[in-house]
Amino acid sequence: MATTEEELFASVDALLEEEPQLPPPAERARLREAAGITQARLAQALKTSTQTVKNYENGRSEPKSPRLEAYQRLLKGWAAKYPAHGAPTAPAPATAVPAAAPEPEVPETFAGPAASEATSAATAPVQAPVAPAAPERPARPAGRPATSRRPAAKKATAPATDPRFPHGPLAVLDGDGSAYGVDGIVLDCPATTVVELVEWTLRESGLGAPKLNRYGKDSDPLIVLTAAAAVKLGLPERLEGHEQRRSLRLPEDHPVVKQVAKAKWQLTQRGFGPWARIYRKAQGRDRQCVQLAILSWDALDERSWPGVSEMAPADIARVLGVYAQRVITPRGSTAVSGLELMTALRPPTKPERDEETGNWTSGHNPGSLGTEPMDPAPPEATPEHPVVVQSGWSGGFLNEEAYQWVRSVDSLSDEECLLPFAVGLDLNTAFLAAAARLTVGLSAPDHFHAPKFNPKIPGSWLVDLSHIELDPRLPSPFTPDGSRPTGPAWYQTHTVAYAQELGYDVHPIEAYLRRETGAYLDPWHDRLKNAYVDTLADLGVTKDLDDRAFLAAMEQHKQVDPALAAVLAAIKATVKGGVGKLRERPQGKHYKEGERWPALERPTWRPDIRAAVISKARVNMHRKLLNMSRMTGLFPLAVLSDCVVYPSPGSSPLDFLPYAASGKPQPGGFRLGPTPGLAKLEGVQPMLWAVELMEKGLNPARHIKGGDAVLDEGE
Repeated sequence: MATTEEELFASVDALLEEEPQLPPPAERARLREAAGITQARLAQALKTSTQTVKNYENGRSEPKSPRLEAYQRLLKGWAAKYPAHGAPTAPAPATAVPAAAPEPEVPETFAGPAASEATSAATAPVQAPVAPAAPERPARPAGRPATSRRPAAKKATAPATDPRFPHGPLAVLDGDGSAYGVDGIVLDCPATTVVELVEWTLRESGLGAPKLNRYGKDSDPLIVLTAAAAVKLGLPERLEGHEQRRSLRLPEDHPVVKQVAKAKWQLTQRGFGPWARIYRKAQGRDRQCVQLAILSWDALDERSWPGVSEMAPADIARVLGVYAQRVITPRGSTAVSGLELMTALRPPTKPERDEETGNWTSGHNPGSLGTEPMDPAPPEATPEHPVVVQSGWSGGFLNEEAYQWVRSVDSLSDEECLLPFAVGLDLNTAFLAAAARLTVGLSAPDHFHAPKFNPKIPGSWLVDLSHIELDPRLPSPFTPDGSRPTGPAWYQTHTVAYAQELGYDVHPIEAYLRRETGAYLDPWHDRLKNAYVDTLADLGVTKDLDDRAFLAAMEQHKQVDPALAAVLAAIKATVKGGVGKLRERPQGKHYKEGERWPALERPTWRPDIRAAVISKARVNMHRKLLNMSRMTGLFPLAVLSDCVVYPSPGSSPLDFLPYAASGKPQPGGFRLGPTPGLAKLEGVQPMLWAVELMEKGLNPARHIKGGDAVLDEGE
């Protein structure tokens, strides 16, 4: 069929209307330098910033109209004046520089039924992005240029990106519409309302991250809003109120909340607060959910993310991106992220084929905690729990908490008092070390009377350990305050097993035990351990250092890279907070004893698992204290959670830690090193300072660092 003149003209007009083509980034820089123009002067002519011009010339971003046409006109003029040697004067079409990256592996996808709010949308970190060759851009509204801006090429050693999420797991949005992603990526975000931002994030941004487990769910994209971006979107710069900060949220009649509802989007029960989740019900396999974090509403707590909220957007994106890659895409406090990581690594369901119908259904994933919440045994619960209140339970509770012990001043010898220094040792992520190969209960508890003790069965045992007499210069391993038990009490399995290890008979009176068991926390431990060790290594603290070099590296590691130091702090807070969340208490002044509170509806509300971790950590600490006394004759002054203070003849741990004749650390005691469970220097003070605190009933371990209180990992 003959082509008509009208069809030819239409085709030509379409070409004319296509967006201008720019030369490759390197050619842009060559042309500017050939013309003798600085980046600052070009930025002034284009009415933009010098950094933006740098992004144009290194491939991290592309201009949009009307700056695009002006920049193209300038480059064409320079190309005519300063042609490349042996190259035509016309600029070549813009092409993406392919990265030396392996072929990305597309993970399996399975869409199970929607889970509850606590376990749905389990986030997963993305690997550090590598720019693929000319990724296909998402569709955009007519009349507006493409908004994707990304770097030219990355290191070949960087992990491959998931092709479904070419721009990484998250972005930090500023007030000018620039969304800073991981690895230097900058995206142009045209949104002026929260609804537009959500739709842009899901349809155009290319943000998100693949699941951590084959049966899990992909991570929802995270958009972090600066104060300027929040105001631009119609949100208040600050979120004021008289309630606890984490309870603050926009009122339901706020215009932004109304806009979200009008557009048929939903907010989770926690509303529009510092961490807001906006979603629609999943349609088939496609999730529609975006997580927002508002910096000026204190979304990034200073204790968990030191200094991060004050960083530039690109640096914030780097910190959160490294955390997302190594841990999980943040979706709340580090405590929330720690809990969500457990679910992401051990999803509650997996696909199963129905033998009768042949259809795929959602079934229980072995080793997980399932989808339904589980009531604890009465002694494992808290006093306000419905199980306790409704049953009238009065049989006592587990008291498996971290150490808060100070040695009696009267037990100090003259030799100890004459030593010049008090040296504090801190165990690296002690709770994480305790989670390794930890067998916990997966099923509901069963009640037993006069059972024979079995150290392999997780549960709670009522047993009398008051007959066990240990050296008073050491804390009792059976109580958090280190005092000797006075009669029968409830203990977790590890505590009772340690009494057996010390050579004492134990005869439980009753017990609540679980028949189905498993190492539920193993993948959680492995991922966080790798994150901790890898981040320390990036800060110059590596496994191959000897003890002296290790101490020197630890002394200045926070100054090596403040951004990575913040990541390390967040990883440690994730461990502490994740364990604490397993027994989250009711919040709010309107709570009445005996009522259920929201945390109880989570399958991960498991105070027995929290007790198992803390019990094992405390037992591990006592075992080291006991071995140290046998190897060196030294006894601690105080213990607070994972910090212990010793009297020392010198200002370094090297002056009192036990070493063999070969120079290697003696096994069984405290050892220095960068892995979980090994020790680092917490602080040094004069011995007289420590004794004065002890006389006042204060704990030297809390202040040995120099006035900074040591946080209790269990809270």
